[in-house]
This record gives sequence, C-alpha cells and structure tokens, in this order.
Amino acid sequence: MNEFDLISKYFSWPLSDTSVVLGVGDDGAICDVESGYQLVTSIDTLIAGVHFPKSTSAADIAHKALAVNLSDMAAMGALPKHFTLALTLPEVDQSWLEDFSQSLQQLSTQSGVSLIGGDTTKGPLSIAISIVGWVESGKALRRSGAQIGDGVYVSNTIGDAAFSLWQLNNNDAPDSGCLVKLNRPMPQVELGRSLQGIASACIDISDGLKQDLCHILKASKVSARIEVEKIPLAKVLTDHVNKKNDWSLVLNGGDDYELCFTVPVKNQTMLSGISKRCGVKITQVGVICESGDLEIVGAKNIGRSYQHF
Repeated sequence: MNEFDLISKYFSWPLSDTSVVLGVGDDGAICDVESGYQLVTSIDTLIAGVHFPKSTSAADIAHKALAVNLSDMAAMGALPKHFTLALTLPEVDQSWLEDFSQSLQQLSTQSGVSLIGGDTTKGPLSIAISIVGWVESGKALRRSGAQIGDGVYVSNTIGDAAFSLWQLNNNDAPDSGCLVKLNRPMPQVELGRSLQGIASACIDISDGLKQDLCHILKASKVSARIEVEKIPLAKVLTDHVNKKNDWSLVLNGGDDYELCFTVPVKNQTMLSGISKRCGVKITQVGVICESGDLEIVGAKNIGRSYQHF
C-alpha cells in the first residue's frame, strides 16, 4: 500500500460541513469563513514514548491527538471547524490504521470538526494535528485578561491523568476512571464557548495546573493565591495525596485538558447555570492578587511541571 492508497482508504471519509469547499486529495484545502468571525488556529504533536506510552492502542492515540487540539479551541472559546493530520508511521500496519482511523473519525464527527488534509511519512511514530476554529470577532478568550479580585476556577477534577500515568510507571493497576482521562480526555469545548463574555482569562490544563495558571498570571501581569484543599480531586487521588502527603501530581501533572479560568465577581453568579447547562463541575480554587509570586496554600516542595526541554 502506497501513501496515496493509505490516505484514500483511511482518511477520506465523507464530510457534511458545507464550509469545506475542497478537502482531502488536493495540494491544499479550501474553506469558506462566515462574515463577522475570526480564525483561531493551533497545532500539537504527540510522540510515542513521550506523550503516550508505546503500548497505547491506536484508537486511544487517535482520540487523544485530536482531543488535545480541541482543548486548545475550548480554551479560546472557539468553535472547532477543520483540522489537518500529519502522520508518521514506522510501517504500514493496516489493522493499526483501521483502529486509528475509526477512532479519529468518531471524535471528529462527535465534535463537528472536519479532516481536510494532511501528510503521511515513514519514521518513528508521531502524530501532528493542526486545527482551525471560528470565533465571533472580538470574543475570543485569552490568557491576558485576569484582574485583581477575579476568582480562579477549574473544570471537573484535576490530576486524574497524571495519577494514572504514575500508577503505570510504578507497576500499579491504574484506576479505570483515571486511565480514561489519560487516554481519552474530553475537551471542554461547550464550556469554553459558554465562558465568552463571562471569563476574563482562560487556558487549558495540559502541562499542569501550576504551570498553566502561571501562563495566565504572566500574560495578565498579576498573581494569584490558590488553596490545594479546594482543588477538586477524584477519590483515588485524594486517598493517594492523604497517604503520601504529596500534591505534586495534582499541581504539576499534565494531560488533564480541563479548563482553568478567571471570572470577575460580577459574573460569578452565572457559573452555576453554565455548569448545569454544560454538565461540567466548576470549582473555585483561588483568587487573583496583585503582582508577585503565585501563592500555593497548603503544599510545599511540589517541584516543577513538565518541560519539553
């Protein structure tokens, strides 16, 4: 099977998105953009043995590769529309490709985002996805809007994926719920869009709560105080923290793909309705303060979040 047969068989499914004028199969894709909207674009690369264990199934890899990009759209309050896929494979394994393709198509259909092109090459396994979304002009969420007095919030529970990876690395049977969060994170696209005009700043938690919150603080030129006891945790992680007295997985662990966002006091009463409408738990974990170092109440010597270099 050559490159073009591979693309035709596994990555050329029918699209219902009328904004796609020309998709997979040409030198470039052509898409219409509605008047009054801005494009939001992002790219993420997943490398075997770095971003996922080499034993991870093809279906889980495909889901995660697209989900992490959808999470970037969620953090910007954007509606995901189109994506391209650059897939590097050590060999053509049709069974692996079938599982990968089906999972990718399933999440893309569920999320309403269309595959419009890409590239395939031979080499060590890696997956790079570039995604494009739309947002009404001037309404995108950014990292730079947090103000003193704003509440700091997170969605759902934090640290599940990191705890699952810790269990795998320590030869423990991973908790099933946490393992799903590691392999098949669900990006909070609806929540991100619902936070337009409500949140003052937003980011997705990919490299750890502490590090990603600090990106907001740096961009907004403010600081924050958070209380570890307020961070929502799965019960198994609560038990682990109580036993080890170690908050490092909670604060530094990546791969949550939940949202961390700040909300002015005047808008905080709206969060209950957003939580119910989106089916997402929303928890305040801190408050924005004047410039200075991030203050973490209730934990010490927590180490560093993940760094690529």
